[in-house]
Amino acid sequence: MKKQEILSAGLLLLAAMIWGVAFVAQDAAAGLIEPFTLNAVRSFIAAAALVPVAGVTRGMRGLPLLERDNKGRRDLMLAGGCCGALLAVAVNFQQFGIAMYPDGAAAAGRAGFLTALYIVFVPLIGLFFGRKPSVSVFVAVGIATVGLYLLCLSGGIGALYLGDVVVLCCAVAFAMQILCVDRFIDRVDGVKLSSVMFLVCGTLSAILMVLFEHPSLSALIASWRPILYLALLSSAGGYTLQIIGQKYARSPAVASILMSMESVFAVLGGVVLAGERMLPREVLGCAVMLVAIIIAQLPSKPLHSHPQ
Repeated sequence: MKKQEILSAGLLLLAAMIWGVAFVAQDAAAGLIEPFTLNAVRSFIAAAALVPVAGVTRGMRGLPLLERDNKGRRDLMLAGGCCGALLAVAVNFQQFGIAMYPDGAAAAGRAGFLTALYIVFVPLIGLFFGRKPSVSVFVAVGIATVGLYLLCLSGGIGALYLGDVVVLCCAVAFAMQILCVDRFIDRVDGVKLSSVMFLVCGTLSAILMVLFEHPSLSALIASWRPILYLALLSSAGGYTLQIIGQKYARSPAVASILMSMESVFAVLGGVVLAGERMLPREVLGCAVMLVAIIIAQLPSKPLHSHPQ
């Protein structure tokens, strides 16, 4: 394995760890602040926090913060607009889907499993854009899906809820966001792309917030701790790690498998932070996920389509 691929795997796993712990912060904020309001505020804070980071990282390479040529500015705006719009769809579908589950429906487990199904949608959607994953990646996707089921749905999936359908839409949007990042990452600066992406996500969420919600300053103040975690670590940190890590990943499908480890870290976070105990089935799910990641990293020939 190349050094760049090892670095990519480390960055994407770190992003997954941050996102896994973020489920705790998301759940804490959900009872205090409405979904569009939460995603608007966290996205604006993330966008602002990344501006000085972009200035420092580009300054270290002797580059100005602002693009000097029109093509560079157009590429950044196009990339940030597309990735930001898809991210806004994904995070808001996820938040609303979780809120739609009835009591006793194991919302966190079901939402975690269905969200992580972007590992299936990434290679499937990628096929329509000429991205042909290797055989090992398809095998790894299947194994990872089994691992996610064992990890997140220890009691079985049971009846279908409206929240399931909404969260599944979120998984499709996340898959498209991953493929969108893959399309633009070689053309723009990763940190700047992340900042513009969150600016777009925040703007779209804020418009929907004004139209459909009733934001409260007292609610924002009461939930400042989870908001800051979601804004600075989960959004600014996690998605920037995703963008930089994807640049050196073998394929977006491999990147999606690594990032789906957020479900594993969510369970481990519950054990460490909330004193929860892991069931044997959940331990097995973690082990199966690890096997999937190892298989995804193995060299294999890409699948070839039949001649036209």
